[in-house]
Amino acid sequence: MVIKSQVIRTQPTMAASISSEEQVFMTELGNRISILRKDAGLTQVQLAQALNVSQQAVQSWEAGRRRIQISILPTVAKILSVSLEGLLGEETLMSPRKRGPASRLEQQIQVISQLPKSKQKFVSEMLDAVIAQAQQAGTDS
Repeated sequence: MVIKSQVIRTQPTMAASISSEEQVFMTELGNRISILRKDAGLTQVQLAQALNVSQQAVQSWEAGRRRIQISILPTVAKILSVSLEGLLGEETLMSPRKRGPASRLEQQIQVISQLPKSKQKFVSEMLDAVIAQAQQAGTDS
């Protein structure tokens, strides 16, 4: 009895296709990673080394061509000095203490929170100086 084996050739399977909504999310996440990485003064190579991945992986994440592993997101957020919610683009909503429109200060804080980290630091340093000056003026009276 002769048994012939048959070789079936198949195309390699790619990861499950993603919806256009998921693709938009991955592209936006990649853009945020790129902006935050640059704000932190890191190159793709430096971020890749810190995460123990290839520079090509970081490049693919930033371009939205490759999914980033969920398990690595907290480390990415920590390295880029941002909350996980901030990395994912989730706006943290402060519970309003009163009804009606946000105060001018709350509006300014919202605008500042959307600036790049380097600009946020600059604004924070300016506020620290103004507050210190106001407190000093209050003790001189």
